[in-house]
Amino acid sequence: MINSIGELFNILDLNKNGELSRSELHVSARRMGWHWKQAPLLAVLDLLAVRQPISKNNFISYMTQIFEDPQGPFGKVLLNAPHFSFSTASKRTDISEPKIGVVGNENSKKQGSKLADPPPTEMMSLLKRIAHLEVANTYQKFLETEGVKKLKIETDGAVLLVIDPQRSFTHGVWMKSIGPEAEVEVKPIQLAFDTCAQWIRKNSGRIETMFTRCPFPPCSYDWDDVFSGAIDVTQLYFIKPGNSVLYPITNGFREWVKGFMDKGKKTLVMAGCTLNSCVRKSSIETQRYFKDRKLQVVVDLSMSGARTSNFIPSVLYDGSSAVESAVREMMGAGVWVAESIQWV
Repeated sequence: MINSIGELFNILDLNKNGELSRSELHVSARRMGWHWKQAPLLAVLDLLAVRQPISKNNFISYMTQIFEDPQGPFGKVLLNAPHFSFSTASKRTDISEPKIGVVGNENSKKQGSKLADPPPTEMMSLLKRIAHLEVANTYQKFLETEGVKKLKIETDGAVLLVIDPQRSFTHGVWMKSIGPEAEVEVKPIQLAFDTCAQWIRKNSGRIETMFTRCPFPPCSYDWDDVFSGAIDVTQLYFIKPGNSVLYPITNGFREWVKGFMDKGKKTLVMAGCTLNSCVRKSSIETQRYFKDRKLQVVVDLSMSGARTSNFIPSVLYDGSSAVESAVREMMGAGVWVAESIQWV
């Protein structure tokens, strides 16, 4: 087996210098026609090479771990990722309650405090253009009825996690799988990615930010094009093959959360793609998993996207939309849902 692994390394190592860089990995993967079957391996090798190229010996070691582990590429091999090359624990400090307030009411921490005629968000304006005026108005009324408002969050006590901001959802295999309506369907996701990218450029270095990535074939795995120059090329991320960031258990997410909580940060803001699927599942399961440590998960709707059709009421959700159902489910699980966030 080692010989065959070594032969694979020799094929991937394009410049024959005994090390496999990320660029070599992606070029070779495209040349070899890697697709869905090889997507998990591409994701793991990309993460393992994110900070420095993989030597031949390490490549053989990683691949051997993958072959011998019942969990395959989503098992113990991930413990070799840079997430675990340094201790995430720090000296425990006194941790106070999450510093979250409703914009327009400095003393209130209860969702649903009344605000006077908030201006329409970009997402609402987009829905009016691409869906229907009635859809946008119904969604806005839903948010008002559920008490979803703008929230104010203090930056020194919060971090941000952006779920799967990848080009697959706007230009790649996921988007293309939708069919002839794909371009219209992904517009809310594109808007969410645009908003996230603008936020990252504005707040780079000021607020701790992490990302997840879903395994996709080459050309669909990269960050979405709008993040060019916004996300550093050596940026770490959590591999998330399913809907929840908590799995696989070796992806480093739990350790990251425990690390920033040990530093006194108690608020985790989530955003990204998609609102009624991965953002919903990840926020709910994270809120439940860390409830004993009093972590507060917040979802920013202005930075979260879903397919256009998921904003349209459906009999599948008793006359609500998939997005509205997701918002109710998140709030019912203790997740704070904000129309947008003002970072102070």
